[in-house]
Amino acid sequence: MYFDEATITVRSGSGGNGAISFRREKFVPRGGPDGGDGGRGGDVILEVNPTLNTLLAFSRKREFTAQDGGRGQGRKMHGKSAPALVIQVPPGTVVRDAATGALLGDLTELGQQLQVARGGRGGRGNARFANARQQAPRIGEKGAPGEEHQLKLELKLIADIGIVGVPNAGKSTLLAAVTAAKPKIAPYPFTTLVPNLGVADLDGERTLILADIPGLIEGAHQGAGLGFDFLRHIQRTRVLIHLLDGAGADPLADFSQINSELALFDEHLARKPQLVALNKTDLPDAQARWPAVKAELEKRGYAVMAISALARTNVRDLLFHAARMLDEALPLPVVEEMPVYRPAFDASDFVITREPDGGYRVSGAKIERAAKMTYWEYDEAVERFQKILEVLGIYQALIDAGVQQGNAVRIGEYELEWSD
Repeated sequence: MYFDEATITVRSGSGGNGAISFRREKFVPRGGPDGGDGGRGGDVILEVNPTLNTLLAFSRKREFTAQDGGRGQGRKMHGKSAPALVIQVPPGTVVRDAATGALLGDLTELGQQLQVARGGRGGRGNARFANARQQAPRIGEKGAPGEEHQLKLELKLIADIGIVGVPNAGKSTLLAAVTAAKPKIAPYPFTTLVPNLGVADLDGERTLILADIPGLIEGAHQGAGLGFDFLRHIQRTRVLIHLLDGAGADPLADFSQINSELALFDEHLARKPQLVALNKTDLPDAQARWPAVKAELEKRGYAVMAISALARTNVRDLLFHAARMLDEALPLPVVEEMPVYRPAFDASDFVITREPDGGYRVSGAKIERAAKMTYWEYDEAVERFQKILEVLGIYQALIDAGVQQGNAVRIGEYELEWSD
């Protein structure tokens, strides 16, 4: 399991009690009040530690309590204020109120801090209450209680470039080829169950941070497999390297599937600049596919390259090309603007209307984006789009609306013919 979310309870320290005390010295028969104030309770602070990359520590400890302030004493001795309790979190930690979901902070910078619970004020000692009318007060204050909050921590990895693709496309092999990262690599799907980060040295002066995002599967946008856990990490990246499996059954259909998942999860992801790379071109099958894949993707406006991560062919050129795209990409917003989670789809996500010619129109931003990103000329891509219709409930909704064999079903600019 990859630990990229946790719910914790934090409690700040209570203030120390103020003292009720009177000066007692020989030859001072009426010593006045000399009770000191209590010390302040400790705050609870989250701080970014760049050496961390998961929230694993919070699976073992979920409650954090700061120290209380010291009690005041006689002779106007104030209690000691408690130190702040500093909790280390990895960069990319989003902090929310667990009850309301309200965003409290987005911790991304080295050493950045967020106070999540304020320590209680120390109580005043009775020396504070002395005045001309009340010269010997026997009153004081107890310290103010600390605060308690439940927080939800969510981790989004911070990387310049995200490597995406279907399972077994060779993402981990590429990361290992260009960085010092050592991800688990094996010739079967879903070897990578956690995102991996690596730093690539381009020319001795510039580095790139790359994230190998585990392979996405159909339905990832709804949380299928570990979809939410992985898709959220892509939100931090500015450029995507979309790796195609040159030895797979249909690289272009895979490309369509991944882009559909990105678009359905968050429209911002589908708009990120993509550099497409056909991997495994050291194999004859991939070499044979390359001209057709290159022509099709360039026709659609994508930059595309042929590489072999295993043989390290063209991987340096790939990095330099990605770096140039990164220089041209828009910076990420300082404040988080994209949702971390998406609710399950329901009928409100699309509308079905009957058209004058007897056909049916399916309207909805998400499904129309998916339609635009589907390669209709490839049977496997069409089959995957049909699965999206089923998963989203559109297929059943059309049946309920009375669709019949041969009716036209229109989604955006595309027209399909209904077939039972």
